[in-house]
Amino acid sequence: MFDLHNNVHPVLGLAPSAGPSDNTAQVCAIVDRQGYESLEYIIATGTLVDADATFTVLLEEGDNASLSDAAAVADVDLIGTEALASFTFADDSKCFKLGYKGGKRYTRMTITPANNTGAAPMAVVAVLGNPSSAPTANPPA
Repeated sequence: MFDLHNNVHPVLGLAPSAGPSDNTAQVCAIVDRQGYESLEYIIATGTLVDADATFTVLLEEGDNASLSDAAAVADVDLIGTEALASFTFADDSKCFKLGYKGGKRYTRMTITPANNTGAAPMAVVAVLGNPSSAPTANPPA
């Protein structure tokens, strides 16, 4: 009756890994939302080792497939806030989310650490929803 499975398409933005052990920005894959009306980014953290690190989220949008025209998403086009999706060393093994409701075709999330000197495992999945054609493929292409 309430079928989410056939109406979403997950896209790996940032593969699970040990994460950065410095302040290197973690830039996700570009997500193409053609054929989908909604988009939600999910961030999952592991054990964040550094005791004073912070991780700031930025979402960019554009019409060019390479995002050569990338610009920060205006707050009015976000569901939630980048501040609520950002996290600190105290947020071990948690999930965060940030939605996009803007009109651009392509988006990309970047997570930038500060004061980080230890492992910071994280992963990002973009969940595309409200497809123009359902059911969506399983497994996702």
